[in-house]
Amino acid sequence: MKLFNALADIFIRIFTPKTVHKIEKVLVIFSLIGFLTHLFLIFLFNNGYLNYPVFQDFSGNYITAIYTPFSFLLLYEVFLFLIYLPKSFTKSIGKQYEIISLIVLRRVFKDISHFNFQDISQNIEANSMLLINMAGVLLLFLLIAIFYHLKKRQTVAESCSNIQEFINIKRTISLILIPVLIGIALYSFGDWFWTVYNFEEGSEKAIPNINSVFYDTFFSILIYVDVFLLNISFIYTQYYSQLVRNSGFVISTILIKLSFTASYFTNISLILSSVIFGVLILLIYNFFIKADEQLDDILKDDKLAK
Repeated sequence: MKLFNALADIFIRIFTPKTVHKIEKVLVIFSLIGFLTHLFLIFLFNNGYLNYPVFQDFSGNYITAIYTPFSFLLLYEVFLFLIYLPKSFTKSIGKQYEIISLIVLRRVFKDISHFNFQDISQNIEANSMLLINMAGVLLLFLLIAIFYHLKKRQTVAESCSNIQEFINIKRTISLILIPVLIGIALYSFGDWFWTVYNFEEGSEKAIPNINSVFYDTFFSILIYVDVFLLNISFIYTQYYSQLVRNSGFVISTILIKLSFTASYFTNISLILSSVIFGVLILLIYNFFIKADEQLDDILKDDKLAK
């Protein structure tokens, strides 16, 4: 366990408030540069300077540029996930819900850019997924708010034995995930840019969907991380309710991962089902603990009466 303690100390030194603030500033700068670059590319496209096959589906709507800073915001949410992971299983799941909701919100901005406002009635039928995604964002926002409300109402009656040791293990996992996620991000986006750069009209290799680049793999990794933490938690807790809650959160993550391979209505349905399942798991968990506490109080009163 000395190794875990040493790596946990490295994690604490890396994720200081000062470091977090610096990373925030860097991502804000990159998001602004990306936003301005995207606007400039749209300007060039609208004026006929981007006549390459790769730009055949490029949108000339300036609203599309909002998509780029949102991508950097998502990367920041991934960074925050690494900070929240050691603190609480529930908090890390909540952060996963935030990430998937922002992915859907980013998709809404992209869909709006292809909307023809001159013929709204026709485009409502053609772009029904825009309305579905908009409704999905509202429902996700509401469900995540409920999830955090239930999180605040969680009792502290149950706790792991050797809790600090368990936290150090989770800090070690977060530390290991830093180079892993950076490597996957560089490879995923690098491969996407390379495909775009070498794209030719009629090419058999299609350009990957930018909505799934990196995040599909990211949620695949989260499944293994969540399952690993679930198995480790068996060592530190014997509470039935905690084990069921954590197992439910793993199922929720799997549903999010499956959504990336689904299309249209099935995609948003799986995402909503995932968050609804997580909310219900947490609601039942809180109810279970409250009922268990009331039972303990009754038993204590009976002993005192005797």
